[in-house]
Amino acid sequence: MLKYLFASELSEFPKLRDTMFRDRADQFHTRLGWEVTITADGEERDEYDAFNPLYVIWEEPDGSHGGSMRFLPTSGPNMLEDHFRHLLDGGRISNPKIWECTRFCLARNATPQVSAALMLGGAEVGLGFGLTHSVGVFDARMVRIYRRLGWSPMVIGSTGEGRDTISVGTWSFSEARADALCEKAGIPRAQSRMWFHLSRQGVRRPELAHTA
Repeated sequence: MLKYLFASELSEFPKLRDTMFRDRADQFHTRLGWEVTITADGEERDEYDAFNPLYVIWEEPDGSHGGSMRFLPTSGPNMLEDHFRHLLDGGRISNPKIWECTRFCLARNATPQVSAALMLGGAEVGLGFGLTHSVGVFDARMVRIYRRLGWSPMVIGSTGEGRDTISVGTWSFSEARADALCEKAGIPRAQSRMWFHLSRQGVRRPELAHTA
């Protein structure tokens, strides 16, 4: 199932939290060879995990992590502003209704359904929090995944060629898009909505650090 948890809520789900950060280390450090920080516990964390982001997490039946991604509003600290602004050719995105999505991660044993479910989760975040767009930086390998899932971003900047291409793009939200992603993921829309509302029911939205 999908869970929508702010960083301040992760302590309530220690197995889910710990396996997520370990799977991030496995994907980004071990498999992709990125220069990322790995903790003594074998977890991958960066400075943006300290700004109380929202995590969309696919939880396996045993309570472990199957896949996840991370959201922060562009009106506060974010990777695009701090590390990839050159992709915008001098422009800037800073809007509380546009959230950056980063750290798209899949566990080694994740089924194809998980990536579709995560994209569906991203759509539910946009609709549930009243956003206009999400924005993200992605490499060439993700283009095929987005196309297969039927939700390709609008590319607004790129650098490099071929497999070395790095791009920034935006995704817009709509009920029709969420319905289509439900079909891809094999998840009834009523179920998807229930997961979102169960995660947020009775929980006041925590303050996101340094947002405008």
